[in-house]
Amino acid sequence: MKRINAILILVAVVLLSSCEKKAEKKPFEEGEFKNWAKTPPMGWNSWDCYGPTVREDEMKANADYMAENLKEYGWEYVVVDIRWFVENTKSGGYNQKDPIYVMDEYGRYLPAVNRFPSAENGKGFKPLADYIHSKGLKFGIHIMRGIPTMAVDKKLPIKGTDGITADQIYSKENQCKWLRDNYTVDASKPGAQEYYNSIFELYADWGVDFIKIDDLSAPIYHEDEVNLIRHAIDHCGRPIVLSTSPGETPLSAANHVSNHANMWRMVNDVWDSWWHISHLSEVSKDWYGYIKPGTWPDCDMIPLGRLSVRGEVGKDRMTNLTKDEQYTLMTLFTIFRSPLFFGGDLPSNDAFTLSLSTNKEVLKMHSESSDVRELFREEGKVALTSKNVSDKLTYLALFNMADESPLDLEVKLSDLGFVGKVKIVNMWTGEDLGVFENDFTQNLAPHASGLYKIEASK
Repeated sequence: MKRINAILILVAVVLLSSCEKKAEKKPFEEGEFKNWAKTPPMGWNSWDCYGPTVREDEMKANADYMAENLKEYGWEYVVVDIRWFVENTKSGGYNQKDPIYVMDEYGRYLPAVNRFPSAENGKGFKPLADYIHSKGLKFGIHIMRGIPTMAVDKKLPIKGTDGITADQIYSKENQCKWLRDNYTVDASKPGAQEYYNSIFELYADWGVDFIKIDDLSAPIYHEDEVNLIRHAIDHCGRPIVLSTSPGETPLSAANHVSNHANMWRMVNDVWDSWWHISHLSEVSKDWYGYIKPGTWPDCDMIPLGRLSVRGEVGKDRMTNLTKDEQYTLMTLFTIFRSPLFFGGDLPSNDAFTLSLSTNKEVLKMHSESSDVRELFREEGKVALTSKNVSDKLTYLALFNMADESPLDLEVKLSDLGFVGKVKIVNMWTGEDLGVFENDFTQNLAPHASGLYKIEASK
C-alpha cells in the first residue's frame, strides 16, 4: 500500500510539473512577429458582405469554400469582423442605442451565442476556430481598440491584477467617434498592460491566428496602445498576426507601425467605386519602401464578388466595378504586395471572380517578388515594376487611370535593366506577346491595366 501511495504521489508531482510547464508561456523575442507573415497574408473577411451581423453558419460556409477552392493558392485566413459580441446588432450601421453586449467577469467580450451557437457555456470562439483549423485554415477576429464602456461602468476587475478595476485604467480622451463601445486604455495606468494581456490570453486559448484592431491608426495614430498590444501578443504564447485599422496611417508613424504590426491600412474602407482604386494608387506610392517580409502596407479588403448581403454600403449586389476595373484592382494589390483579404461572399463567386483569385503566375509574383517601385506617373499613365530575383524575372504593371481616353503606355526596356531582346508574357491571360527590343508599348482603355512577365530572350 505504501508503495502504491508513493507511486500515486510521484504521478501527481509529474502531472503538476507538466501542467506548470504548460502554463508557462515563453515570450517571443523582439521582432519575432515578423516571421509570422513572411509573405503578404491572404484570406477572407466578413465585413464587406455581412457588416457587423455575420453568423457562425456563414463563417463556416466561407471557410468551406476557401478550403475547397482557394487554399491551394495560398489563401488561408478566415476572419470574423466587427461586433461579434453584440446580440442585437444590425446592418446598415451600428445599433448604438441599446446594444446587448456579451462579456465575461473580467470585462472581456465573448461571442454572442444567438449568432455563434458553438460559443455556448463560455466556450468562446474555440469551437469555430477548431472547425476552421480542421480545414487546414487559420482563424481571425476583429476588435476595437480600448476597454468596454460596460466594463468601466460596472467596475469589473482586470484579470492578473491585485484589485485593479476597469474604471481605473480608462480615459474618455480620443474615444472612437464612430463606434462608442469602448473607451481608450490609458497606458500610463497600472493595470493597462494587464488588461490587454488578459484579452490576448483569452484569444490565444481560443486558437486565434490573426487579429484586426480598429481605430488604431486614424484620425490619430495610437502609439501607446499599439505598444500595449504588441507586448500582449508577444507574451500570449501564440503567434497572432496583427493588422492595424483603419487608415490613413500617417507616414510619420511608418517606422513605429512597421516595427509593431504585420500589416497596416493606408486608406479608409475600400469599396467597389473607381475613385477608391484611383485614391489607393496615389496613396500607395509613399509606402513602397516599407514593403518588407513580415510587415506590409495594406490596401484594405478586395471588394469583388457578391457584396453587402447585409453590408454597410449599398444593397446586395455583385461588385459595381467593370471587368477592366477588377483587373486593375487585382493588378495593383498584387504587384504592390498588399495583403489580400477577399470581401465578397465566397460561395456566391462566379467563374470570373474565382479566376481573379487563382492565377498562379500572379500570386507567385505577389508572394515572391521584391523591389517594388514606380517607373512613372504622368497624365493618367502609371507604371510599376518589381523583380523575382531567383527566377530572373521582371514584372511590369501598366495602368490607364484616365476616365475617358484610351492611352498608349510606353516603357523603355533599359529602365527595367534590360539590354537587348526580351520575351514578354501577359500574366493574366498567359499569352506570349513575343520578343521586344528597346521599348514596349500597350494601348489601354480607360481604367484598364496590363500585367506582364519579362525575361531576357535567349
